[in-house]
Amino acid sequence: MHTHFHRILTLQLAFLVALSLAPRSATAQTPDPIAALQAAAVEARAADWGHWGPDPDSYSSWRSHSNRLIPVYSFGMDMKSVSGENSVYRDAAAIERLYGQVPDGTLNPAAEYFDQTDVYRLQKSAAEAGKKRVILFVFDGMDWHTTRAAAIAKLGKVAYSEGRGEGLAFLDYRGAKTDYGYFVTSPHNDGTSVSVDKQRVTNPGGKLRGGYDFQRCGDAPWKPITDAEYPIGKSKEQPHAYTDSASSATSLTAGIKTYNNSVNVDAMGREVLPIARTLQEDGFAVGVVTSVPISHATPACAYANNVHRNDYQDITRDQLGRPSIYHPGGLPGLDVLIGCGWGIDTEKDGAQGKNFVPGNKYLTEEDLKAIDVANGGKYVIAQRTPGSEGPEVLSAAVAKAIADKNRLFGYFGVGGGHLPYQTADGKYDPVASIGGSKVQKAEAYSEADVSENINLRQMAVAAMEVLDSRSDRWWLMVESGDVDWASHSNNIDNAIGAVHSGDDAFEGVVKWIEENGGWEDTALFLTSDHGHYFQLTQPEALAKTAPTP
Repeated sequence: MHTHFHRILTLQLAFLVALSLAPRSATAQTPDPIAALQAAAVEARAADWGHWGPDPDSYSSWRSHSNRLIPVYSFGMDMKSVSGENSVYRDAAAIERLYGQVPDGTLNPAAEYFDQTDVYRLQKSAAEAGKKRVILFVFDGMDWHTTRAAAIAKLGKVAYSEGRGEGLAFLDYRGAKTDYGYFVTSPHNDGTSVSVDKQRVTNPGGKLRGGYDFQRCGDAPWKPITDAEYPIGKSKEQPHAYTDSASSATSLTAGIKTYNNSVNVDAMGREVLPIARTLQEDGFAVGVVTSVPISHATPACAYANNVHRNDYQDITRDQLGRPSIYHPGGLPGLDVLIGCGWGIDTEKDGAQGKNFVPGNKYLTEEDLKAIDVANGGKYVIAQRTPGSEGPEVLSAAVAKAIADKNRLFGYFGVGGGHLPYQTADGKYDPVASIGGSKVQKAEAYSEADVSENINLRQMAVAAMEVLDSRSDRWWLMVESGDVDWASHSNNIDNAIGAVHSGDDAFEGVVKWIEENGGWEDTALFLTSDHGHYFQLTQPEALAKTAPTP
């Protein structure tokens, strides 16, 4: 009892100290309580209301992904063709086609859930059914638990404990036919080795194969986990690999299971085609926007091929139609690419192979010049410009691209390579994060960091405007990538803020659709590529933090 009392007292004191020392997270009248919760948890290394990872006595005992089921929300069509009685997880032969084997514990004759690769099939079905606009909206790293935390913080109450839920725009929207389900994200395998210079897989099959044991991890996202180490691939009785963002994004865009780190390459190292490229061949305009670097895993898998996700400059070349190590003759290139990575320079990067060019980590100066319409290229370029408002820079480029019938490339960001982190209170004032026992200093933004950048909603609307001017049929990926970055850093304030930021972008997309022909010709699938291991043990703690109306 004495130990428990001491721990509670420590937490309470840490909360009060953090609240008093967090002026960047508060106005004079109303402190930011979620920032204070985060700061107190970092200070005490524990929190009664929740934790990241399998250890309830540590606020941060895990910094990576998990094997939990991931929700998906459809708008403009349902998902009956892949869920319930049509689930691949009810069929041993279908499971074997996915994984190359039937992993132990993975066959479930009563499965309501389906597979991540089915999201690719749903997009393909939408286009085949005559949908002219297909949108894949990816909140990178957002699982059911993070979604619920963001909804509670926004509503100011605990409104649900299972199911689709309420309190966010994408949870509540009913302006179109909508459906809800959840799927398995486990990869083909983890531990595959590759040669970036030769673009070859050197040990097909890797070290740990994938699978999903619903009896250990639950047959719905909100169900209890019976083997705490299973979701992170460490079960002593039944280890299954958990996915990274490249393997999972390949599943979403190309419809296969593959190894972790693969960008549209199968487990043997063979090229697979993402849906953007097959639709492009059929006359669709295609685009990608992201709040993180342009050639990070998820936007990379929208269009490129590479044996490893970290070969950033070559992946960007694929995206922009430049000769790359995988495609020496070049691909056609995306019609629109807007994201981050601006100003991130490095002299060395061994992960990118022998052809790495010192300078910007994601985009070489040569490639930037070559794509510019000013030099005979195909893209109008909008990039962060010192002294200029980001939205004005982007708006001018959109207008020029539409008027001159050109493509659009947008390049923004801050020192971390991403858009400024929006926190739970809607401001740009993060507090410290933590990984294990190591405290990570909070990012701080200048006035220029905010004003010279744009937000995900502005990116998405700009992309739709340009795509719609290029074809009456188009495909778009929108990635809210900072949910994942926040979760890797065990930061509930940043994670909730990132969900809210992405939700605002969803509202912007929906508004544009409603004002431009409606849902009859549109299908939108909103989901995540994987989850983390956040566990909200006292949801009421977040409910108390909502602002008073």
